[in-house]
Amino acid sequence: MNLFQVFNGTKTFGPRVLFNRVKFSINQGEHVGVIGPNGAGKTTLFKIIVGQEHFDSGEITKSNGLRIGYLEQESEWNLDETAEDYLKSKCTTGIWELKKLGLELGLTNEDFEKKLSSLSGGFRMRMKLLYLIGLEPDLLMLDEPTNFLDLESILALEKFLQNYRNAFLLISHDRDFLRRTTQATLEVESEDVTKYPGNIDDYFEQKSEIQKVLMAQAANLETKRAHLQEFIDRFGAKATKAKQAQSRVKQLAKMETIEIKAAPIRARINLPQPTSTGKEILSLTDADLGYNDCVILKKVNLRIEKKQKIGIVGFNGAGKSTLLKSLAGRISPINGELKYGYNVEISYFAQHLTEDLHNEDTVIEALQQKAHKDCKAQDILNIAGSLLFSGDNIYKKIKVLSGGEKTRVALGQILLQRKPVLLMDEPTNHLDFDTVNALAQALADFEGSVIIVSHDRTFIRKVSSQILEIRNGHVELYPGTYDDYVWSLEHGAMKERFQNLDQQDKNSARENVKSNEVKKFNFKDEQKKINSEIKDLERLISKAEALLFTNNQKLTELNRKLLTATGHEAQSLAIESAQISSDIQKTEDNLLNHMEKLEKVSVLKI
Repeated sequence: MNLFQVFNGTKTFGPRVLFNRVKFSINQGEHVGVIGPNGAGKTTLFKIIVGQEHFDSGEITKSNGLRIGYLEQESEWNLDETAEDYLKSKCTTGIWELKKLGLELGLTNEDFEKKLSSLSGGFRMRMKLLYLIGLEPDLLMLDEPTNFLDLESILALEKFLQNYRNAFLLISHDRDFLRRTTQATLEVESEDVTKYPGNIDDYFEQKSEIQKVLMAQAANLETKRAHLQEFIDRFGAKATKAKQAQSRVKQLAKMETIEIKAAPIRARINLPQPTSTGKEILSLTDADLGYNDCVILKKVNLRIEKKQKIGIVGFNGAGKSTLLKSLAGRISPINGELKYGYNVEISYFAQHLTEDLHNEDTVIEALQQKAHKDCKAQDILNIAGSLLFSGDNIYKKIKVLSGGEKTRVALGQILLQRKPVLLMDEPTNHLDFDTVNALAQALADFEGSVIIVSHDRTFIRKVSSQILEIRNGHVELYPGTYDDYVWSLEHGAMKERFQNLDQQDKNSARENVKSNEVKKFNFKDEQKKINSEIKDLERLISKAEALLFTNNQKLTELNRKLLTATGHEAQSLAIESAQISSDIQKTEDNLLNHMEKLEKVSVLKI
């Protein structure tokens, strides 16, 4: 069942066309990722769907009684309420269920008793998320929900969304998060909105295949057009061929042109060469870090060398930002010593750096204010261009920019300082896929040192070669890769549960294991299990082979239609063709897996 359907939706802001006759629908229970460049209109589209804004023309048809829950990037609050009263006010889900999820998202029982005014911005957003979930809407709309969440909380939210029975639309730049939670992708780009089946990896694969198909079709049509034109030019003046030439003219006039949209301009960030430093960048020796007399991190010993790329991990509130602020010299050690190496200067990107931008400044003015004294005007324009501010865009005022565009300005200010050490606290918040990828590549190639805090797994994996973990007030080098750390978080719950058992329970568990190990082996029962498994695998193999046959027939027919299709029909067929190709690949993988299992199990049969 359709929850809502958009037909010929058009939206403009002054001379700029944001959406041009867009068409798409969202169905009951669909889990859809929403992606697109910053400023393409993702948040505006959300506001249109909930009724805060409207299309200039076209229509949006919603199912009767459609209930929508919308998590905005910025929300209004009654800050005098306690969090628990806020949740109880309208939620149909029981408060204890919401509290259970809240604890998994990093909240504490004490947080529910506090007034909203005393909670941090990140914790308020978690309360708003719980509130929306508690309303049990037909459609949940989430605009960058992972901002301000730590990795453990993101993993908990992932698990919840994977099992969520209703539909949701999810704006996110976190590729891992989208891969694990969505089954369709809505692309907002170049005045259009296009829906693709499959998750974010399927989207990129289909996008590439569609581009190849359309380019091949366009080349084929161009060849036919050239042949017709050649005949017309050659025989158009001859009386004996005049009729055939006129026929070719009519054919040429009727031929459609395949429109291949130009790919949007992608961010290409080039970090300037940093100033030269010695081998040692900075060191902390027996340092207690915190605020006034409140120690957050104890006895920190740390040595950072030139060109090191370090990711800092840990739960929210563990002290990640405290460590970065201390390294940046924003707060002094309570005890111990912080020492900088030769010629070391620090650039510090804070989570809320965009709040320091002045609304009346233009983009170019904001960049000029923070640029190094040796930066030339062209250097500033180059950085602006690499962050997708070019032409008249550099004269836009800060107050009209989207959240992602403001973040790009703040990044530009940091990059133009040309310092050899970059400390970055959640730099990817509000950025789109391409800018995040471009920034990750630029930082990985940077000739200076980088220390980052980020909840974006793909980003921190690409940039960092070493991991610092903050846990229980201590800072330690993690003995493994970032993927090892993520795995330990995902599988740590069972370990902690076992560690919390008292000794009697542990002994009992061990005895049960031993008892199971010495149970008498029953040959007949074991053979029954093997025979049953063989039958199941044979049935799965037969089913997979039949599906492969059907899908290959469908693909052959679609490719035949694509030879003559044009325009929107060609694009639609190309999307369907790419999806079936993806399905065939997955079915072949499953078939091979079943066949390998059958071979292993068959050996056990007597």
